[in-house]
Amino acid sequence: MRILLAILALFLGISITSKADDRPNIVFVFSDDHAPHAIGAYDGWLKSVNPTPEIDELAADGMLFQNSFCTNSICGPSRAVIQTGKHSHKNGFMNNGNSFDWNQQTFPKLLKKVGYQTALYGKSHLKGHPQGYDDWMVLPGQGLYYNPDFITPEGKKRIDGHCTDVVTDLAVQWLKEKREDGKPFMLMVQHKAPHRNWMPAERHLHLYDDIEMPEPTTLFDRWEDNTLAAKYQELEVDGHMHINHDLFLDLTPDFDDDKELKTDKSAFRNLQRMSPTQVKAWRDAYGPKDEAFHKANLSGDDLVRWKYQRYAKNYLRCVKGVDESVGRLRDVLAELELDDNTVVIYSSDQGFYIGDHGWYDKRWMYEESFKMPLIVNWPGVTDGGSVNMELVQNIDYAPTFLAMAGADIPEDIQGKSLVPLLKKQQEGKFRDAVYYHYYEYPSVHMVPRHYGIRTDRYKLMKFYQFGEQWEMYDLEKDPDELTNIYETADKELVDGMKKKLEDLRVHYDDNSHEPEYPLEKKKGFWPTFAK
Repeated sequence: MRILLAILALFLGISITSKADDRPNIVFVFSDDHAPHAIGAYDGWLKSVNPTPEIDELAADGMLFQNSFCTNSICGPSRAVIQTGKHSHKNGFMNNGNSFDWNQQTFPKLLKKVGYQTALYGKSHLKGHPQGYDDWMVLPGQGLYYNPDFITPEGKKRIDGHCTDVVTDLAVQWLKEKREDGKPFMLMVQHKAPHRNWMPAERHLHLYDDIEMPEPTTLFDRWEDNTLAAKYQELEVDGHMHINHDLFLDLTPDFDDDKELKTDKSAFRNLQRMSPTQVKAWRDAYGPKDEAFHKANLSGDDLVRWKYQRYAKNYLRCVKGVDESVGRLRDVLAELELDDNTVVIYSSDQGFYIGDHGWYDKRWMYEESFKMPLIVNWPGVTDGGSVNMELVQNIDYAPTFLAMAGADIPEDIQGKSLVPLLKKQQEGKFRDAVYYHYYEYPSVHMVPRHYGIRTDRYKLMKFYQFGEQWEMYDLEKDPDELTNIYETADKELVDGMKKKLEDLRVHYDDNSHEPEYPLEKKKGFWPTFAK
């Protein structure tokens, strides 16, 4: 019958709207480095400052995944996993130095094949021109917070404003002017924020000035029960966060600095790019705070606490812009009468350390960087305020989008559709354990390569580069992962976790474990360790 209708439409020159066009639209809002514990709905230790009222409302209207994890905690690889539904060793993008093969199978290409209109705006971080999208504009690399450049099919284009607002504007413009009526769509809104160097919009520069941020209980962790890997990283708020370039102390467009200094200088470069009005707003906000810091003459733990406060406030100021974006996009969907048939999803590429264990950044398989937020509002399907406790990962996003669209899921996709969980039709346990593998070493922050497994209670990690080193945690008794039980736990339990880990490596066909390096090769990369 559908074939006859199509033939009739062809001869009469009219369009026939089929039942397939009632498939849900998908708006996927994806931020960078937004830790779940910096979202009110996740009930973390930053909830008291009400950081995300709009995202919290999305959770109140949909389903929050409490045990959502990444497969490789770093920007580009997480995005590659989402595009393909495959682990890093399968999609070929294992660290940020790689280039993504856009010719391979991705979920947007598959959605287009079943009639979806697709668009992407914001941070891609996969190099090359995106494929599988009818319309796209992406940031070059990390992009800039103020007056960012965008790569477009026509070339590079500068758009003035704060990056979070600009990306949202592009998405809103697409919804209002470029969307095809009657055709289902998938819109990806990918924010740079709250990635380092945490430069808030002008309107948020004074947000949180009048409060003290709560401190994480592990701010002064000394990693006494970890392997050597945790002791000799380079991501400490105390020792590695740059007081000028990361915390903006005395930072101006003509800041006099050591050109040989190796640190992220994107905030300084961004200040040089700002308009005079933007620079004035920036210095009006930070100048008095800088003066107060110099008068205080802090040292020791007091200095660490000051750095944490400055960092956490700037981080959450950037989060505020993302939160406002979520609210604005939902308002536009309602205005266009699309909200009843649009799935709105909020996630981020991984978690992040906001002073937890004394750190910033991500990369580790420890909970704060391993967990990623996932909130889904599917009108008429998800129950408002529902919480799912199953173990899910970003390999599951691609098959979920395909299942929502009624498309076939290719057999080589390694993830599983979350639709049965969203519809509360899952029978039995969704997954017994999740698998993780991090590869980017030697590199910034000097976190060594490792892989591991997490069940609903235990976590086992193997750091394999500099001699065989293991860590294991009982997350029920020790959620902060302060006590490594690898040597003290029941042997049968440890052996069982090791077998489960190897079974998952076989299941995901991961044979990318490289030989261990002798310690002498460590010199120049991790010099403290080699001494």
